[in-house]
Amino acid sequence: MKPHAFVAMPFGVKKDGQGAEIDFNRVYTELIKPALEAAGLDVFRADEEERAGDIRTDMFQELLIADLVVADLTLDNPNVWYELGVRHALRARGVVLVQGPRPSQPFDIYTDRKLPYRLKDGAPDPTTLDADRNALTAMARATLGASNARVVSPVYSLLKHLREPQWRDLLLAQRNEFSVTYEAWKSRMEVARQKNHVGDILVLADETPTQALWIEARRAAGNCLIKLRHFDFALEQFDAALALDADDKSSREKKAVCLGRLGRYEEAREWTRRLTEDYTNDPEVWALAGRVEKDNWVQRWRRSDCTPAQMRAAAATEQASLEEAIEPYHKAFIADPSHFYSGINSLTLHLLLQHIGGQPDQAVIDNLIGGVLWASLTAQKRDKKDYWARASYAELCLLVNPKDAVIREYRTAVAAANRDWFALDSSRQTLELLRDLEFRSEETTAALAIIDAEIQRVTPPSAPRQVFLFSGHMIDGPGRQPPRFPAEKESIAAQKIAEALDKLGACPDDLALTQGACGGDLIFSEVCQQREVKVQWLQPFDEPEFIERSVVCRGEAWRHRYLKAKAARTITPGVRTAPAELGLPPKGVDPYERCNLWLLYTALSYGISKVQFVCLWDGGGGDGPGGTAHMYQEVKRRTGQVVWIDSRSL
Repeated sequence: MKPHAFVAMPFGVKKDGQGAEIDFNRVYTELIKPALEAAGLDVFRADEEERAGDIRTDMFQELLIADLVVADLTLDNPNVWYELGVRHALRARGVVLVQGPRPSQPFDIYTDRKLPYRLKDGAPDPTTLDADRNALTAMARATLGASNARVVSPVYSLLKHLREPQWRDLLLAQRNEFSVTYEAWKSRMEVARQKNHVGDILVLADETPTQALWIEARRAAGNCLIKLRHFDFALEQFDAALALDADDKSSREKKAVCLGRLGRYEEAREWTRRLTEDYTNDPEVWALAGRVEKDNWVQRWRRSDCTPAQMRAAAATEQASLEEAIEPYHKAFIADPSHFYSGINSLTLHLLLQHIGGQPDQAVIDNLIGGVLWASLTAQKRDKKDYWARASYAELCLLVNPKDAVIREYRTAVAAANRDWFALDSSRQTLELLRDLEFRSEETTAALAIIDAEIQRVTPPSAPRQVFLFSGHMIDGPGRQPPRFPAEKESIAAQKIAEALDKLGACPDDLALTQGACGGDLIFSEVCQQREVKVQWLQPFDEPEFIERSVVCRGEAWRHRYLKAKAARTITPGVRTAPAELGLPPKGVDPYERCNLWLLYTALSYGISKVQFVCLWDGGGGDGPGGTAHMYQEVKRRTGQVVWIDSRSL
């Protein structure tokens, strides 16, 4: 989705201070609009709205959500000044000022940079028009690409403690084109989040109605990927969000999480250090710092080839590292005594320190026991279905109560998990830590048995060993010149695909992704099915339209093969179609290229290192957008893991 620009300027022909006429419609159509379009922006002026209604409604909406506002200050036009003031009040960034010749500068923005343009006979000067366009294009790109730490609004520059309002909270009650688009997009994003369909989220992120939403979408994708434990791919999403807003707190926090889980502890520490400096009393920030230090402590002594006794002895040598983890958790709980997550972690680590021979303050431990008891029970009263509050209370019981109480509370906790595999597994990881250090072994073993039994009843997330992404030519139509994939080469292509999959060790633990078109896609699907590889079809159109466009276009025999392949048990249930899952493509987005990205993002969501791209391709451009050439370029840009079957050599 392109960034969006709103232009605040006079309409029609107006007189300047000297009585000379200026045709601002020509200024817009000949200079401003083409310059902004060259910068990659969709451009809108209030008089371009075709719907009936109050022009102020659309104007206010645009000033709120536009990625860039261009204000023409050639005249002291009250409407333009009003609109500029509204934008400066609502948003701290994203403003470009332009002006034609004028005798003096207004005092209020005298020091603000303004881009001049030249006029002749009341219209853009043709001798300088190209230069003026290029200058505006460059400034628009620079403004959009600048760090969001750079404030341009004098309101936010001078009022240092003023914070921008959440623009989504200010969306106008009156429905308009943007609000309808936004609500539809938001609904599809929420469905994708609930289903953990990361590929869907990433496509929708590319199609956000405004750049501000793009940040939100990248965060959503990153959070899903963290939940699925693809921390390298998740890190990419938070980096992308931070490129647009370097101060985005949530993205900064989650980047630190990813760095820590990837074992990049020094980088993670630096990010949490900056966060704790910026948010000195934020319990979430301090708890995050604690998590990074806790993970660092664990990796110092935990070894799969060591006995619990050996690990306990090794952990005892790392007391200093453990104390570094305790401190930020404790600060978080002091900052907010209702923050049971930091409280239970502080208590657990205090008791582990005591367990391995350290000497924590017993009074602190006693206070933590009472504090966590109050915080977790209070949270449960607020929300009886809060699994994490119940899990924290169960962990508290494990730390201090007898075995029968531990069993009772863990049984209650798993019931509140509502079959959430990730939540249960997170609790299991905590219990494994206690087990490895032989902490209250009998109680820990009992709790682990309850968690393990519940996990066994829950379907784990899909985790294929490898993901085979395929794109290839359709069978040539009659008389195609030059030939690309003639029908007589089909058996050779099938053999080559089979050889490629065998070399990659294709087996039932793998997943294959493709569209299901006649030719390469269906041949690939059939070869996968012979090896019991699960196949998922993602298609750019509703299935009946896809069959007409991409299957039976080479004869009815292909419909039969399509339906036979679809009926096989190795085809994952339900063909997924873009219109049903993602909605119709936005204006200017090709459905085939969109589907290619959807396939690629879905493959990458299982882990970048797992993706193997197999293509049947002649190395040239396609018959239109979205072909194998496009997929090849996108894959090479992201993974580089390509098996190329050259159709010219069949």
